[in-house]
Amino acid sequence: MSSRSTHTPPSTSRFKKYADEYDPIVVGSIDGQDTTPHDRALMRAAKSTYRPNCKVSGNPRHTIFVGRLFRETNEEKLRNKFERFGKIVSCRVVRDLVTGMSKNYAFIEFQSRAAAIEAYDAMNGVTVDGAELLVDFEWERRMRGWKPRRLGGGFGGKKESGQLRFGCRARPFQRPRSHPVDYRDIFRHQKTQRKIHS
Repeated sequence: MSSRSTHTPPSTSRFKKYADEYDPIVVGSIDGQDTTPHDRALMRAAKSTYRPNCKVSGNPRHTIFVGRLFRETNEEKLRNKFERFGKIVSCRVVRDLVTGMSKNYAFIEFQSRAAAIEAYDAMNGVTVDGAELLVDFEWERRMRGWKPRRLGGGFGGKKESGQLRFGCRARPFQRPRSHPVDYRDIFRHQKTQRKIHS
């Protein structure tokens, strides 16, 4: 299987800030225009096959993702903060199977879609236990082609890791430049500069 994307990048006249479907190569670029991977994780995600977890239940359209949690934030605290938007069907902080420590994100399912949308709108950027929350929708069961972070996909990420993913609420696509950047040219130039200065 080739690591080249089969996705045709959108033209600048049809610019969208958010991804409609998950293409690892496209979400790996700041403007959604790349057609070749620029890191190994993107290649891994492009080659991987992922089936959503069949054990996950509930309505994905009523479920929000709550990220960037403080490691001590628990389900009770989240319920207290989010129940004002509507009845909560389930609230789960995702934990490491071995250590039991929080992985700093959770999923909250509401009884109604309207409650999920209201929480999505109101709680993004709110500080809980000293941590500024990132609230987005659940994408695993809603977005065609979804690949999780453990396979090199996902959304968001940290700049320091070199594995940023775009097209989401945390990191929307930026309007494409008029002249696309060829990363290979940048790397060649950097390599040449290192040789000159060494």
